[in-house]
Amino acid sequence: MADDWLERLRPILERLPEVKVPDRHVPFNEKLFKYTGIPLILYFILCEIPLYGLSPQAVDYFANLRAVLAGNFGSILTLGIGPIVTASILLQLLVGGDLIKLDLTNPEDRRLFQGLQKLLAIVLCFFEGVMMVFSGAAPPAEPSILLEILLILQLALGGILVIFLDEVVSKWGIGSGVGLFIVAGVSSQIIIGAFNPLPSPQQPGRPAGAVWAFLYSAMQGTPDWTLLAPVIGAIITFLIVLYVEGMRVEIPIAFAGIRGARGRFPVRLLYTSNIPVILASALFMNVRLWALAFQRMGVPILGKLDPRGQPISGLVYYLSPPNSIVKTLSDPLQALGYMMAMVIASVFFAVLWVELTGMGPREIARHLHRAGLHIPGFRRDIRVLEKRLQKYIYPVTVMGGAFVGFLAAGADLMGALGGGTGVLLTVSILYNMYEEIKQERLMEAHPVVRKFLEKTLR
Repeated sequence: MADDWLERLRPILERLPEVKVPDRHVPFNEKLFKYTGIPLILYFILCEIPLYGLSPQAVDYFANLRAVLAGNFGSILTLGIGPIVTASILLQLLVGGDLIKLDLTNPEDRRLFQGLQKLLAIVLCFFEGVMMVFSGAAPPAEPSILLEILLILQLALGGILVIFLDEVVSKWGIGSGVGLFIVAGVSSQIIIGAFNPLPSPQQPGRPAGAVWAFLYSAMQGTPDWTLLAPVIGAIITFLIVLYVEGMRVEIPIAFAGIRGARGRFPVRLLYTSNIPVILASALFMNVRLWALAFQRMGVPILGKLDPRGQPISGLVYYLSPPNSIVKTLSDPLQALGYMMAMVIASVFFAVLWVELTGMGPREIARHLHRAGLHIPGFRRDIRVLEKRLQKYIYPVTVMGGAFVGFLAAGADLMGALGGGTGVLLTVSILYNMYEEIKQERLMEAHPVVRKFLEKTLR
């Protein structure tokens, strides 16, 4: 049962503007083109709207995490999905630590949790906007209180727009808005980073794109193979994730009411998908934001950043990827620290996500038992079913979390285009969207199946 103070918040949460859940079956083409395609186009348009009053000398202190934030620095979407993910992390920690009394298996409490998460995300849009402006991450063009307030309002507005675009896609479209915007940002970075034919700002005589830069160096008679390392890193990460997505443990199950009717319950190696890496990256982003704020206050307890926004010491230094093989080899201690931090954080968030989202053995056992399913050779007891699931779900969750953390960090150390974390997230998100599209096409082709699935999911 929810705490009393949460019950008092309920009227406020119920009055928050929201996108209604569809009360009809939304055709596949409508989902794809209207409620997924249009929000994507709006996202790209918003990414090109500049912040009025931002200093031309402003530096992107979160460039390394920009793919995960799904934002564009200097635009109204500078905050990206940061407030959404941060709100999710905070509430999961509070609920997991039993500091907020909510039973997420209860539909009413789950609805309260979702409303509280949206309210917190909106509050964080303003809070992170204030932090960005007053920490110097988004400085005004000239010292002015009015300009600072205007920048904060623009940053908050962009964050709130992302919240509602995400809600449109999640309820009416395919996949989630958060995933869609991450894919859009990473894909554009990969295409531009690999095939940009324009001159490089650092070396005006050479193309900026990695592929064209390599061909240019080969034509000069001195092929520089290190230029292709980011492209190769992205391709290797793509292929590994695509292969691992199909790895799973299949638990045999039988129908109690039908003799001889058997099936399998699959537990994927990436049981929590890309969620742990998103949450870990958002955590590192918040550490960098606070490090910048403390540095500006003259107490750099989390470490220091140079004028270009690059961490140079302290905790924030070891939570930041080197982003190139050269930097990795020049400071292997930083590379090792970053990899260990990413793996540990990913495992932690994987286990936490399983416990808080109804993916744990107890909740799965309840669903299977309610459907009349059991494991052949064992008593038809929900406690037995739960114990058997524990032997599979928790080890797979830990291994999957460690794997995605290791793979994301490894690709970051290679300097993969789009960032190792970004490529990992993109492949996982696209794979999940592909699975959802297959299900949607099945429902379109077979109305009987659609009615059965809608009734089951309801």
